[in-house]
Amino acid sequence: MSARILVLGSGGREHALAWRLARDPEAPEVVVAPGNDGMARSFHRADVRETDPAAVVELAARERVTLVVVGPEAPLAAGVADALEKAGIPVFGASRAAARIESSKWFAKELMREAQVPTPAAEAFTSAPAAVAALARLGPPWVVKADGLAAGKGVLVTSDGAEAEAFIRACLETGRFGESGRRVLLEAHVSGEEASVMAICDGERHVLLPAARDHKRALDGDRGPNTGGMGAYAPTPAVTPELEHQVSARIVTPVLRALARRGTPYRGALYAGLMLREAGVQVIEFNARFGDPETQCTLPLLEGSLSTWLASAARGALEPQACGRSAAAAVTVALVDEGYPEAVSGGGVLSGLDRAEREGLLVFHAGTRWEGGEWVVRGGRAAYLTAVAGSIAAARLAVEQARGLLSGQGWRCRTDIAAHVSSDVPHHSDAKGVA
Repeated sequence: MSARILVLGSGGREHALAWRLARDPEAPEVVVAPGNDGMARSFHRADVRETDPAAVVELAARERVTLVVVGPEAPLAAGVADALEKAGIPVFGASRAAARIESSKWFAKELMREAQVPTPAAEAFTSAPAAVAALARLGPPWVVKADGLAAGKGVLVTSDGAEAEAFIRACLETGRFGESGRRVLLEAHVSGEEASVMAICDGERHVLLPAARDHKRALDGDRGPNTGGMGAYAPTPAVTPELEHQVSARIVTPVLRALARRGTPYRGALYAGLMLREAGVQVIEFNARFGDPETQCTLPLLEGSLSTWLASAARGALEPQACGRSAAAAVTVALVDEGYPEAVSGGGVLSGLDRAEREGLLVFHAGTRWEGGEWVVRGGRAAYLTAVAGSIAAARLAVEQARGLLSGQGWRCRTDIAAHVSSDVPHHSDAKGVA
């Protein structure tokens, strides 16, 4: 029986996963659920509520899939991976207990303390007056985080005390993020070079993907509010082979061991958001899945069988040599609703996406819908342009040229993704990152 893989989710990350899996040497058949209109052009699309464990199990059984790959964090927090495993269906995705590393930032902090993983100090609060009082004691700049899942919008970094207080009260008193905001963290502010490192884990061992650099702020020059991600590039030259080995040995391995000791082995993609400092690397956050938009620029750099990687990790027997890295680089730019992230209205038109794809760019759809012969913006992050080239500078130029093919209204993008990267910085394609 040939491999038949269900990719669960509907965003650009899931489109990139489906696209890359379909290009494996084994040519597995890929099903997406619920998917989106852009994904439906290439893959069979099934209708399911991705956070309903019973519905996902029923769909996977009906579609006779050999592996389920869970894309977003919400299904993991809902226990979808647990339900699939109980039904005997192989799944690449963390259990609900292990996924708390993302669904609760305070849980992640406690886990890192146990594992002796370097991370900024933090305090947790469930009372707004107590949290507000702590602002004066801690001093600016403040880092305020909603404890739970908030679609990339639950973090505020500010030197404005009134803004910090308003965010705290919105979380703890007016329910801005619902249950996810019933506890907030005040975290020590640290500065340095950001990097995203993703690991494919089988509960004990792991392999690292090329390190990426995300751009979270809404506007050019890293201005504006935090978003789910406005673009990324990979590999980031800031993460050398030596630094990769440190991340593997001092961060990923200790965390996997700590989770295994708790009886919740981690099998899935583990994302570490890092701050690279002269004093050493610190973990700013963990995510229990592939990053978005980092996935869109890292997966095109892989050679070999991604499905073998994921399936072997899912059964607890990682085959690290099944896949490797090319010597190429990639840049991804997010095309978003003009009001994203705070005032998404929808209805914009993204003209020229298909032409960009014909010109050799990778186009990964997220919040788009095909209506009246046009791609219409129906979500905050609508689509992504990814260019692959021999260097980051060349990939960025290709993305710039592709953006010139686009027109329409009601959408925007950042124009400075990867602009600060020197064109003569070497890439570290020899780094394997296996442990």
